[in-house]
Amino acid sequence: MEIINICVKRAFIFVCVLIGIISTLLLAITLFGHGYFHKSEEIEILPGIAILYVLEAATLVLSIFGVYGARKEKKWAVVLFSVGMSLASLYLFVECVKIYQFKHEMEELIREEHLAMMPLSGANQTDLKGLYNIQTKFKCCGLVQGYQDWGTDIPLSCLCSDEDSTNFKCVAPGNNTRFVIHYPNSDMSEDDDHKGLMDEHMLVYKEPCLPILFSLVGYGISLMIGTLVALQALWDIGVALAITILCQMRRTVNVPPVIFTSQPPQYRELCDTAESV
Repeated sequence: MEIINICVKRAFIFVCVLIGIISTLLLAITLFGHGYFHKSEEIEILPGIAILYVLEAATLVLSIFGVYGARKEKKWAVVLFSVGMSLASLYLFVECVKIYQFKHEMEELIREEHLAMMPLSGANQTDLKGLYNIQTKFKCCGLVQGYQDWGTDIPLSCLCSDEDSTNFKCVAPGNNTRFVIHYPNSDMSEDDDHKGLMDEHMLVYKEPCLPILFSLVGYGISLMIGTLVALQALWDIGVALAITILCQMRRTVNVPPVIFTSQPPQYRELCDTAESV
């Protein structure tokens, strides 16, 4: 029984130390993110960062109490750890459900935001610049129907190079058709001198960008949920070990009663009996 107690105690201390290290790393990442967004004047996300501060600092402090309670066998410290981590785990579960529900809302928001740019020929320069970057980075063209969303003015970011044609799906815009290509990074005014004509042998990316954005959002949210579930599982393991230690602390050990008598010990008599034998 003593070996089991020692193993549980060591496992609990290890989990508490691991929780403390992870909480410290998350707290450092939150500090860095807070500084970055504060510099970018993204004030609307500050309430969420404040919640992260409280949660990460609380789990860090609770992990310290857990180690202290296990090493010093302080029941109140282990109880505080188990109750605090149970509440934190419950909060994390609720947040995972909210994030999963937010996935569909996020996709709908992206859809509405980008479809509002249609037709792309009439979009403002700020939206076009962002879409150019998306097309260049993710090797796509247009939003829904591919290059056809651009009409006759296909940007250079849609063009598929010879190297890309081996790794990405590329198509020809049309047989014997010349499409006007405008140069978004050009510093000159819009006239015929800064527009080029695309040769019919040039290719453009086949895949539209909107489905790729949806898949990226889904992947990011799934990764976030997976990380939170793993963190919650670690917290639950710590709570389970804490409850086990509390049960061991409450367990009474049956000690046989000690009876004191005034009679002399019988060791001599036993020795004499052994010698006679």
